[in-house]
Amino acid sequence: GSPHWGWIPPLHSDVPLKSIGVILSIREFVAGVSATLNYENEEKVPLETFFVFPMDDDSAVYSFEAVVDGKKIKAELQEKKKAHSIYESAISNRRQAFLLEEDKYSRDVFCCNVGNLNPGSKVALTLKYVQELPLEADGALRYVLPAVLNPRYRGSFEDSCLDMKTPIVPLEDLPYTFSMVATISSQHGIERIQSNCPFSPIEYLGEDKTSAQVSLAEGHKFDRDVELLIYYSEVHTPTVAVEMGQPKDNRDGFMKDPSAMVCFYPNIPEAPSPVICGEFVFLMDRSGSMQCPISKQDQSQLRIEAAKETLILLLKSLPLGCYFNVYGFGSSYEAFFPNSVKYSQQTMEEALKRVKLMQADLGGTEILTPLQIIYREPSIEGHPLQLFVFTDGEVTDTFNVINEVKRNRLRHRCFSFGIGEGASTSLIKGIARVAGGTSEFITGKDRMQFKALRALKRALQPAVDDVSVSWNLPHGLSAKMLSPEQTVLYKGQRLIVYALLSGTMPPAEATGEVDLKYTLQGKSFENKVTFALQPKPDDNFTIHRLAAKSFLQTKDMGFRDTSAKDKKDVLKISIDCGVISSQTAFIAVNKNLNKPVQGPLTRRDVPRPTLFSAEGRCPTFSGPFSHSREQRGLSLNVCTGVFQLFQKPCPPLHNFSSSLFFFPKVFGDNHLVQLISLQNADGSWYLDENLAVILGKSLEDLLAAVPVKDADSSSWATVLAVVWLHSNAKQMKGEWELLEKKARTWIHIHAASIMQELVKAAIAFTKSSVDPSIFAL
Repeated sequence: GSPHWGWIPPLHSDVPLKSIGVILSIREFVAGVSATLNYENEEKVPLETFFVFPMDDDSAVYSFEAVVDGKKIKAELQEKKKAHSIYESAISNRRQAFLLEEDKYSRDVFCCNVGNLNPGSKVALTLKYVQELPLEADGALRYVLPAVLNPRYRGSFEDSCLDMKTPIVPLEDLPYTFSMVATISSQHGIERIQSNCPFSPIEYLGEDKTSAQVSLAEGHKFDRDVELLIYYSEVHTPTVAVEMGQPKDNRDGFMKDPSAMVCFYPNIPEAPSPVICGEFVFLMDRSGSMQCPISKQDQSQLRIEAAKETLILLLKSLPLGCYFNVYGFGSSYEAFFPNSVKYSQQTMEEALKRVKLMQADLGGTEILTPLQIIYREPSIEGHPLQLFVFTDGEVTDTFNVINEVKRNRLRHRCFSFGIGEGASTSLIKGIARVAGGTSEFITGKDRMQFKALRALKRALQPAVDDVSVSWNLPHGLSAKMLSPEQTVLYKGQRLIVYALLSGTMPPAEATGEVDLKYTLQGKSFENKVTFALQPKPDDNFTIHRLAAKSFLQTKDMGFRDTSAKDKKDVLKISIDCGVISSQTAFIAVNKNLNKPVQGPLTRRDVPRPTLFSAEGRCPTFSGPFSHSREQRGLSLNVCTGVFQLFQKPCPPLHNFSSSLFFFPKVFGDNHLVQLISLQNADGSWYLDENLAVILGKSLEDLLAAVPVKDADSSSWATVLAVVWLHSNAKQMKGEWELLEKKARTWIHIHAASIMQELVKAAIAFTKSSVDPSIFAL
């Protein structure tokens, strides 16, 4: 059975992992990363050691090498079963061997085995990967080095990296150190770099700030992902990069021909009339860990509270006439309505009552069943399904869930939100990618409300149709597209496509052209980019590797679930390009050792840091940690390890004094959420006591101030509410602009003739300085 609560196995003082060093190089929007793990055996016996760590789902891992006592050994990428048997055979023959593989159930967890480490031996293991950096709404590029690897709530799955039982230690007792140096360069110049962790002062190189260097301050605690936001001076411009292939070593493979990476920033206009139809289903994680704060920063909102606030905003922002439903899931699931219902005042009020009662009380994270139930519901004619999934991303079997979403991709779009540090990038990015939606991560000071409303705004925009990419190349040269055909584009999004160029490369001055076409509401649009056809050499074959990764992401559905036909393609591309997949693993055997390793082999596991002390307290909050993770025991994992915490029921929160625990503002104190929850489904407000309290006036004063005799009191109330939003919550506009637009539309329909008088009076009455033109449609 599991050890009891708070049990910490004895930790051997000589942990072989001594330090981790990361060198990061960001050029434009591509990151190249080299991470080195330094091991030393200070014991008198040979060791075998294991280490589990997180990796972003988009990382293309292409190199793994060991330096043993000064001698370099490069690992080979082999079919996974073969790599395992080579490793086992080497260990039993007392040879040194190293194995690196992806977890069977998720693309963003890796395991590294170091076998037969001689007494006194030093080993440095280096893995290298490249990845495209995602674009944030404000134009920043976001690089995340996952430092937190959350528990994956497991069903009956065995043989996962995450099932390894390893010691847990408090953060301050971790026996290894962590360092990171980053170089960032862009031909357009760097405006600024921000981070959620303490960094050394930025050193700019070059007159025009085209490159910069920063390093992580010493003493990084493994309590959060390391995140960099990079802002370039030139807002992103379309580019094409062409990279030379390796024809000598590859007669027919993926690496033989030059590859091209095209980056479009389509200039999609905002459609004047948003879509008013659709079936909007919100699937909300209510597992125990949603009771945690979003981040370890002071006064961070609890995940479940942020989720409730977000749901209120979403429900208020829906258009009249659409359909909706809300599901909560954990070990079981609950739906607000048996089927999706038409959005009306009555159904909205019923849903709001239920949102306010929502708790993080449903145990584990079983997302597959509610998804299957949602997909089983008959489609509502004329109302395409738009699914919004909110989770802290700790599910049993990521590939199964992605496959389920993929099977239903033609009948819906899926927008996903990963909440808190360490949410599974494999799950969150995977389900959005296969179903034409977008994915967002909510960590640190990010507001879930803003990111969710931005996705809803995208879902309400008319779809872009007939997306096509065509190539105009000199005679004798052709392009073979490697990226999946894009069918959905959103305003403000970037589109990256990869192709292999085969045939005869023309003389140096020749150019090619690539053309993106799409239609929106019957109008045609196109973006063209002209580029030089002279491929550039790159020792790391960055573009080839990224192209291979983009191909693998569409075909590779896990070690067990990839179809036989796709498995063949995955294996071929993975080995051709040297990019790891679920079907392959890196293996290295040290052939430099003249004699076999002597003595019995002892197993040492690299400890997993824990964010919670043995009493189950959240250290950052120095208060009780309520509702520990799911029923089966919890393993929270950090960049350099994975830690386990076993479940014991905690006393309910109300037994503790509130001074011990930071409670986020409940709707009662938060005037913005309170005002929004009073709005009617049609966009109007009633003139009543509740509204008066928020406006800081008495109801008598509000009634006395109505400027037009016999005016409808709701028209006056709605104008006052809109003025209040613009005066008191301007910085949160991204969260309320959809419901405010609904209110303005209502005013134009119900009070057009007296609108100007109402607006003028409301501005004077509230002593506001807002511009009356905000009421224009």
